[in-house]
Amino acid sequence: MKHLNPSGFFRSGNQRFYYRPKGQKGFAMPDLPPNHPEFLRAYISAAGTEPVERPVTGTIGAGIVAYLASDEYLGLARATRENRRRIADKLRREYGSLPIAGLRSRHIRQDLAKLPPNPANNRLKVWRAACRFWVAKGLIDADPARDVASVRAPRTGGHTPWTRDDLAAFRAHWPVETPQRMAMELIYRTCAAIGDACALGPGNVSRDGWLTYRRAKSQTFATCPFLVPGPDWYEGDAWLAECMKHAPNALTYLATKGGRPRSPKAATQWFARACRAAGLDDGKTAHGLRKLRAAMFRENGASKDQRMAILGHETEAEADHYSKSADHRKIIAGTESSNPVPTSPKDRRKSVT
Repeated sequence: MKHLNPSGFFRSGNQRFYYRPKGQKGFAMPDLPPNHPEFLRAYISAAGTEPVERPVTGTIGAGIVAYLASDEYLGLARATRENRRRIADKLRREYGSLPIAGLRSRHIRQDLAKLPPNPANNRLKVWRAACRFWVAKGLIDADPARDVASVRAPRTGGHTPWTRDDLAAFRAHWPVETPQRMAMELIYRTCAAIGDACALGPGNVSRDGWLTYRRAKSQTFATCPFLVPGPDWYEGDAWLAECMKHAPNALTYLATKGGRPRSPKAATQWFARACRAAGLDDGKTAHGLRKLRAAMFRENGASKDQRMAILGHETEAEADHYSKSADHRKIIAGTESSNPVPTSPKDRRKSVT
């Protein structure tokens, strides 16, 4: 829910929330779970809005409500569901009273024309998913989103990959006792996205020391050597073991001081601030560390299948995209960095002396 910020816990165990829009004074929410009717009423009151009225049968609003209750929607990854719900709620507010039978391709194109390319394409994904569902359920005869093309967006490199210097800078700034360092070393070791890293814990580690998990975004499995040495190209280290000595004893490795799992959304922003504090350039976040690891594997001679298995990629194209920042000269020469980052506390001491 927008502007709802967590702030500790009540004695009851419920998380404490404040409704705090940017630049405004926070409004304390009641000691109840966020899905409790009284909590929702307090949220609506704080936001100064009224609940959306129940849509009339045969309208776009009713169709969106049906889609959000469908197996197609509920089977998506959590982050995808949250993004689609936000967009679907906007469509419901803007067009909910219009008849669904009158929806045409030109109407969707006109709706997308109001937005920049990337938001327009995200909105088109919701239109397409909803229209496919409406056709399958007999709410409309033809799919009006099928012939709507995506909006051409300027090409970008996505998240900026880290460099080995960034890795050294982060380690120099954040000691092993800090949760920020624990998060970085966990992502470095597992190559997990930060949202997945928030859910990792001892339960993901097998008896032979390998860690396996299912990625929330793609639902693919990823695995890595966790408590055992990896191959030479893996560049594992002993830093994570040092961090784990100071981590809370909890079900997840990135637990809060209270032993509770971190929220993936909050952890993303929290880690981004840690990157800025360590002196990393804007745009370098946890995702950039994942890209660095993919590049390191490629530089060190890991096969495409090996890279895909550790990063949980589904296609070779995805594996190539993530390792794009690899140093081509190192790949051709088959050599590692001439000035590698120390890979363990012992190596670190040697480099200092």
